[in-house]
Amino acid sequence: MRNVSAIGRTAAIAAVVIAGIAVAVIVLRGSGSNYTIKADFQNASQLVKGNLVQVSGRPVGKVTAITLTQDGQAEVTMKVDDAYAPLREGTQATVRASSLSGIANRYVDLNLAPASARHIPSGGVIPASHTTTAVDLDQIFNIFDPKTRRSLSNVIRGSANQYTGKGAPANAGLAYLSPSLASSSALFSELNRDTSSFRRFITANSHLVTDVSQRANDLAGLVDNLATTTGAIGRQGAALQSAIQQLPEFMRRANTTFVNLRATLRDLTPLVNESKPVAKKLRPFLRELRPLAQDAQPTVRDLVSLIKKPGANNDLIDLTRSNVPVRNVAIGPVQANGASREGAFPASARALKASTPQLASARPYAPDLMGWFDDFSHSGVYDALGGVSRAALYVNLFTLSGNVPNIPGGLIPPTDRAANFAANAKLHQNNRCPGSMERDTGDGSINLQAFAAQTGCDPTQTPLGP
Repeated sequence: MRNVSAIGRTAAIAAVVIAGIAVAVIVLRGSGSNYTIKADFQNASQLVKGNLVQVSGRPVGKVTAITLTQDGQAEVTMKVDDAYAPLREGTQATVRASSLSGIANRYVDLNLAPASARHIPSGGVIPASHTTTAVDLDQIFNIFDPKTRRSLSNVIRGSANQYTGKGAPANAGLAYLSPSLASSSALFSELNRDTSSFRRFITANSHLVTDVSQRANDLAGLVDNLATTTGAIGRQGAALQSAIQQLPEFMRRANTTFVNLRATLRDLTPLVNESKPVAKKLRPFLRELRPLAQDAQPTVRDLVSLIKKPGANNDLIDLTRSNVPVRNVAIGPVQANGASREGAFPASARALKASTPQLASARPYAPDLMGWFDDFSHSGVYDALGGVSRAALYVNLFTLSGNVPNIPGGLIPPTDRAANFAANAKLHQNNRCPGSMERDTGDGSINLQAFAAQTGCDPTQTPLGP
């Protein structure tokens, strides 16, 4: 049993030693960072060696030394853990207080710069332009004289008596001040960012006040007229009350309209950007268009009345609504005569497709048809000078007998006209080939035999003349 007890005590001692070694390794490893950084502050703000360095509330290092620079500023040396080293140029360092109850309860809060910024090497300095010193209450109170401090103390005591027993309602009311305080903070930040512009604004306002003071009489008249206007509004109490009652509903609708307008303006941004280069070029055109637009106002007004006019069946909109819809009839299918039938457009397309062979057969006869329309002659072929290149014989049985012209001014006797007509006219040409009105020039442009092989026409059926 003694051996078992001795073995147990030895194991316990060994476990304690191993745990101590592990703790020492962890502690030594946590403080093994060799990266140091310096920051120049206007004053140390009660910082002491060993104060924490934090990023977003997380400790990342400690203050290792505080010295005085040649220009009287406090130079704070900090050691930063390897996980956050090296820092980047543009990092902000601020001395903050953990609470108002302590004296040396300060820490350095780091606001890290973007990762794209350049590194600050170990031993580098964060300049005073990127540091902020904590302001103690004593510094604020020291700007007042003893009488003012006593008065301020009485105000604070009076405020304490004022809120005694009313803490809960006061806390609820203070919650509503958060948006206002945030807006005020943003406003003052913008003012501090551009001090020169703000100074020019104050100077311009001073000139404005001076100019207004010089127009005191006009301002007095304006105030009198404003009083008259306010009195007139006050006498319309019932109407004003009705307007105020309708205002909430109007504001709700206006809010919806403005929300939709914001999305519309966002969508219009690319159009506006693309239109900027063209806007200058459109300026002369718009200048010329302005008189036209002014002269067109009566026409547009009459057109509006024509398109839409109060009443029934008296404008183009009513006329359009009264028309029979033709889309279904044109596109189909349509229920007609107890059956579903195709629309007019599909039926017409099918009919035209079916008539393609007939149209193809009739197409070569187009010159002959046009010649028949042209006073039983032919359409003719024009050369580059605009003249007819070939002419056909003009047949007139009253001046021609046996292919020989008759005596000028003479007439064929009525008894011989039938015989002369039968001897000279070509009859029963019902199977003529396409292009038979033209004469064969020998260059292959007129090939009646080819048409005869394709269509079965008679190439011998040609008009009179050589």
